[in-house]
Amino acid sequence: MRKLLRTSLLGVSAIAFSTAGLALPRVASAQALNDPTIVAIFDAANTWDMETAGLAVRRTKSKEVREFAQMLVRDHKAVRQQGRDLAKKLHVTPTPPKNFGMAHDHAAAMRSLSKLHGAAFDRAFLTHEVAYHKAVLDAVTTTLLPALHNAEVKDMVTKVGPAFQAHMVKAQSLLDAYPK
Repeated sequence: MRKLLRTSLLGVSAIAFSTAGLALPRVASAQALNDPTIVAIFDAANTWDMETAGLAVRRTKSKEVREFAQMLVRDHKAVRQQGRDLAKKLHVTPTPPKNFGMAHDHAAAMRSLSKLHGAAFDRAFLTHEVAYHKAVLDAVTTTLLPALHNAEVKDMVTKVGPAFQAHMVKAQSLLDAYPK
């Protein structure tokens, strides 16, 4: 039991640490942020949360966690499509940044989550979701929005902010209520 708890805590710590690394200065270091790069970052952030939540839908035994994960997949899929439709309308080709550190962070989080099962998975997933949404919100407000030039893209990113906030609050609420 002690080994299982230690392994679970290490997994949660690794995921939280990895997710905290999503701060955008890692993204911007290799190139200046421009609208096509920001559109690519926005697309990737939605895709990655769909992947993480998809893993939770398949892995969790908790009805509440499954419903939350399904909501994440549905919401992020819709927002990602809005971004893709707007990019197409504006003739913007999303251009991911070189040395996209966030991609490495996502892969590490998926590897860590994939090793966990049961309650340890649920707690790690919810911890990840809180940290991930906080990191994305911080990046949007401090780095992405100030760098955006296109008013339509800025408007779309601004409009989805409350949904990202709601996801973070819901994840924290589920985590707080999760049996210890």
